[in-house]
Amino acid sequence: MQKGDLLYEGKAKSVYRTENEGVVLMEFRDDITAFDGGKKDSLETKGCVNARVSASLFRLLMEHGIPTHFIELLQDRFMRVRALNMIPLEVIVRNVAAGSMSRNYPIAEGTPLNPPVIVIDYKDDSRHDPMLNDDLIIALKILTPEELTRVRDIALRVNSILMQFFSSLGITLVDFKLEFGKADGEIMLGDEISMDSMRLWDKRTGESLDKDVYRFSKGDVMEVYRRVAEKICAGEG
Repeated sequence: MQKGDLLYEGKAKSVYRTENEGVVLMEFRDDITAFDGGKKDSLETKGCVNARVSASLFRLLMEHGIPTHFIELLQDRFMRVRALNMIPLEVIVRNVAAGSMSRNYPIAEGTPLNPPVIVIDYKDDSRHDPMLNDDLIIALKILTPEELTRVRDIALRVNSILMQFFSSLGITLVDFKLEFGKADGEIMLGDEISMDSMRLWDKRTGESLDKDVYRFSKGDVMEVYRRVAEKICAGEG
């Protein structure tokens, strides 16, 4: 597959045209950022690790009937995906209170959330990704009420699948971020699912197994990422 013109460059990924109008090439770069880009580095092989994990988790979700943009993993850090018209929302599913939830609200970190809490932010770095409620999403014409219900339903189904999967690995899925897009009128999962977009804790020790290791200088983030990736991708060729 030929890498065409650059279509989009985010904090850690780049998206390129291909010879197929309905397919794009997503590159997972070695960049890592935190605090709205206030902290940033480049870590060798980080892009390859996240690409492999994302591909594995997309395959898992698709086996359970979740619609995603994933087609195939190419050359370690490149993923062939369907071209989506991305929806400017970050959909965060929380199973345990942590991070900003504990900082901003009177709920202690580590408090289980049952049922899970869905938080939706407007994806705009210049506005620091403000939180939205359903009325604002509809008023801004980002989604119709029916589409919003569809997004929430997919997010909760993804949560159920991933919670069971990570529990089998001895890992607590604390929270995670999803992004969605549309292709031919169908809403499907886009972007990535990796340690960059999830909060994971070791069930036995409580150790952070995600980007919090980098955010808060808790240790060697790439050693943690590789260790988690080996668990997630065990058994794959």
